[in-house]
Order: sequence, then C-alpha cells, then structure tokens
Amino acid sequence: MGKCFALVDCNNFYVSCERVFDPSLINKPVVVLSNNDGCIISRSNEAKLLNIPMGAPLHLYKNIIDSNKVKVYSSNYPLYGDMSNRVMNSLMELSYELEIYSIDEAFLKINKQDHSGIEHDILRMRKNILMWTGIPVSIGLGPTKTLAKIANSIAKKSQSGVFNLDTEDKQNRILKNINVEDIWGISRRWGSKLRMIGIGTALELRNASANRIRQYLGVVMQRIVYELRGISCLDLDKILPKKNIMCSRSFGNPVNSKITIKDFITEYAIRATEKVRNQNSRAQGIYVFLQTNRFKKDKQYNNGIMFGLNFPCCDTSIIIKLALKAIDQIYQSGYSYHKAGIMMLDLIPSDIHQKDLFQKNNYLLSDQRMAVIDFLNNKFGSGIITHGKVKRKDRNKWKSKSFYLSPRYTTQWDELPQVS
Repeated sequence: MGKCFALVDCNNFYVSCERVFDPSLINKPVVVLSNNDGCIISRSNEAKLLNIPMGAPLHLYKNIIDSNKVKVYSSNYPLYGDMSNRVMNSLMELSYELEIYSIDEAFLKINKQDHSGIEHDILRMRKNILMWTGIPVSIGLGPTKTLAKIANSIAKKSQSGVFNLDTEDKQNRILKNINVEDIWGISRRWGSKLRMIGIGTALELRNASANRIRQYLGVVMQRIVYELRGISCLDLDKILPKKNIMCSRSFGNPVNSKITIKDFITEYAIRATEKVRNQNSRAQGIYVFLQTNRFKKDKQYNNGIMFGLNFPCCDTSIIIKLALKAIDQIYQSGYSYHKAGIMMLDLIPSDIHQKDLFQKNNYLLSDQRMAVIDFLNNKFGSGIITHGKVKRKDRNKWKSKSFYLSPRYTTQWDELPQVS
C-alpha cells in the first residue's frame, strides 16, 4: 500500500473546551451559543439526545434547556482558538504531513508502504492528544480524503474513536448506507440532481460512470467518484494567504448613532488589519458596509462603499481613517442598524507590489510601528496598545451579548484557574 489519509476531528469542540476546565460538565448536557447568544452552535452528546438541533435559536428551546438543566455558555473564542492551537501543535509533533482544515479538524497524510501498524499508531496519537490537551478526538482513516471523512463519521460512533475504511468489503458495507447529500463536497442541490438520474447512495455514486457524472455535474463531481473508488484526487492543501479578509459582527443591541457605529467600525478595522499583517500582506482597497436587521419589520436600509488605495497598505491608522470616511458617506439617520463590517480587498504579499515611478513610498516606519503594536498586544493581551479613536471606557455599551461567558483560562492572566 502507498499513502493513506487520516481526518482528526475534535468531538463537540467548543463543549469539550469548556469541559477541560470544568470537569463537572462531563456527562452533563451542555450547549454553546453563537455571537450575541443567538443560536446553538455546539452541543454535547447529552444535549443532542434532548433533540436540541444545531443552529436552534436559544429562545425557542429555553423551556427544554431549563427543564433539563442544560448548561449554557457564550462563545469564548480566545479560549477555543488557543485550545485549537494546542491540538494542532500536538499533531505537528508527528512525522506526518498536516493540513489544518478548520478550527477543529485536520488532515494527515501518511506515506507508508506497510500500513499494518497504522491503527495502533493512530490510537496512541488519540490517547496522547487527550492527555496533552484534554480534548477528545475522532480519527477516520482511508485511502482518500473523501473516504477518510466518511470513516470519521463512523469513528465518532465507535468506542475506540478510530475507524479505518481501508478494505473494499468495509467500503461496500458503509457506502451503501450513506446518502449522497452526506458526502463531503456534495450540496443538497447536487444531491437532488444525482437522485434525478437514480443515484441516491455513496455506493451508487462510486459505481456510476465517472465520465457520465462529469458530463452531468462537472469535473469536481467526477473527482468525488474517483475518491470514493480509492483513487486520490485531493492532496493536502497548502495554507495559502487569503485574497480578502473581512471583519464584521452584529451589534449587541440596535444602534442609531453614527458615533457609536464609528466606534464599531474602528474596532473592526483594527482587527482586520491585524489579520492582514499576520499573513504578511497588504490591502489594495477596502469595502465598508452598514445594514439594518432584515428579520425585523422596521425600516430597512443597507449600503456599502469601496475605496481603492494608491499604495498597498496594512497600516491600521490609515485604514481607520478610510473606514470612518466610508461611514460618513453611507450612514443615513432614522434607522436602527444591526450590523457593520469592513473587508480588506485584493491582498498581496508585503514585499511584492507595483512600484510607483514618480513617488517614493517608504513602508519602513509604518511597518516598524505596526510591528511594535502587534508584539505588545500579542504578549500582554489584545487591546493593550490601541489607537486614539477607540474609546475603551465605552466598549461595554456596544459589545456583543455574552451573558454566559466562561473565563479565558489560557490567554488572560487574571482569568487563570485557581486551586484552593
């Protein structure tokens, strides 16, 4: 045998992060909410048994939650991000190629001629991750990424937490019970089209004519057919810099003040430019938007504006000035605003950009200033060094709702766990 793929998936990740620092939550129903405590985005297995669906609005299931003593938590993204880094760093200790697929998932590519001991190695890896981080993971193995993804769904239900979809007999048995819509990369629309030509399961898709599928749904679907046959078409993706970066959030409460909206957009501009610098890029333009809540019967308004930059930029102060200018142009009084955001456009590497023959543009001082700010914020906590436009004392008036927030155990000194 040649290469095989493993998909490592953290179980109920946000809930698991909360349980690491509060063991009393183990075997108890727990849910974690989205921004502004709106919808349920992570559930423990015990909460799933109560038929609380993913994405359910909190207020619609409040009676079930209260009557069953379900523990509720606001999203604690600093904690979840740090715990994700710990899991991924644990995987990097291995000698396998790694692709971080999401905050709680990663693919490994295992190049071995002899796979006889691979499941033993994977079980040991799973045990080590739990010991080092406290996060339980499920691991699916297969000759392709698509089969590894399917194997992972089986692993979540197995006692060992590991499943290897390596043989044809296993693949025949498993694929015949999987709907085409449940295959990684297939949307409901594509699933409906496949059913129109008599293909309803993963096994039927695998056995279909690859050329016919390509004529009907294109080359991406043809690759999925080959992947189901054990022919790898999807290798590990390198982590490439993003071409655009957005920072936007819904407000905790409706806002009808331009000054308050400017405070919001200033904060978002700071976050967005930090992300641009983190990937060593500069933006060639920005897009700023503002909108009301379309789900309410109030007067509706939404608008956005784009500005191009004469020189590629990742300087926070410059981006803030442009973002505030954008708000001045698109803001309309008389509306209750629900959301605003900024997108950094057409990102390019910091050291590669078109030079202007007639003007000298020296990035040295700007880059040095931004580097110092980023260093101090990374070392002492986000927002320790900020720009004069940000009114720190007013932040609590307009930040997102988070009534059930746990401490940021791993990233804030004053919120470290205490042992009495």
